[in-house]
Amino acid sequence: MTLVKPSNSGFLRGFTRPTVSHYLMAAGLIITVGFILVAFFAPVFQAWGWLQDPTESLSNPIQVPPSGEYWFGTTRQGYDVFSRTLFGTQAALKVVAIATTLSLVIGVPLGLISGYWGGKVDKLLLFVMDTVYTLPGLLLSVTLAFVVGRGVINAAIALSISYIPQYYRLVRNHTTSIKTELYVEAARAMGASGQHILSRYLFLNVIQSVPVLFTLNAADAILILGGLGFLGLGLPEEIPEWGHDLRLALDALPTGIWWTALFPGLTMTFLVTGLSLLGEGLSEMIRPVSR
Repeated sequence: MTLVKPSNSGFLRGFTRPTVSHYLMAAGLIITVGFILVAFFAPVFQAWGWLQDPTESLSNPIQVPPSGEYWFGTTRQGYDVFSRTLFGTQAALKVVAIATTLSLVIGVPLGLISGYWGGKVDKLLLFVMDTVYTLPGLLLSVTLAFVVGRGVINAAIALSISYIPQYYRLVRNHTTSIKTELYVEAARAMGASGQHILSRYLFLNVIQSVPVLFTLNAADAILILGGLGFLGLGLPEEIPEWGHDLRLALDALPTGIWWTALFPGLTMTFLVTGLSLLGEGLSEMIRPVSR
């Protein structure tokens, strides 16, 4: 009897022979989930007395370097850097989740409608979205922050407006190319309504690339939110936020006080790296030809 060696081709190949991209995506997923857990459990740890209140300074404010009592040290105002860094994760993820979800909910339907119906509606939406898309994200967010003011929801709105055109362009282009496929033409010939075709045939096909854009926009939003906080236009000062803490740390750097800037900056870098790795890994899974 001749034994046949199992084939490694097809669907199982990605599992039996993981590539570097799979490892990078796994690393990005672990980092992202780790930050989500930190954001979720930070208030719990504070309630148990394991974390200092990030908004309360020491009774005798003094700047302390990293030690066994204060792992990341304290600021000039007497705030615990470790506690503010962990609670900064919660604020960043909250704003970014609202911003990216809001831009997705608005951009995807507009892209579907514009790509499928075309005509004057398509030209108008394309003109508006291209105009917004040409503006740098940070510059647009800074301008909107001046208009709407500071706050979690306001910061999320300022960030989301710069991302709506990206979802719109992605979905519109896919919809334009798919709406001429034979199965769409067959559904139209059988009397299917435009709403049914959009929800049943087009949406399920174009939505596959959206998770990639979602994670990459989330990584970019972390940086822009940090930029807004650094300029004093992000969240209110009573809310721990990495960009705001980096701005306060500038005055301390020339005197050799490095820890107040190092740890918030590294934390922001790790989260952005994790989201970016996750997005690139999803991109290769969805479009394996890009490998």
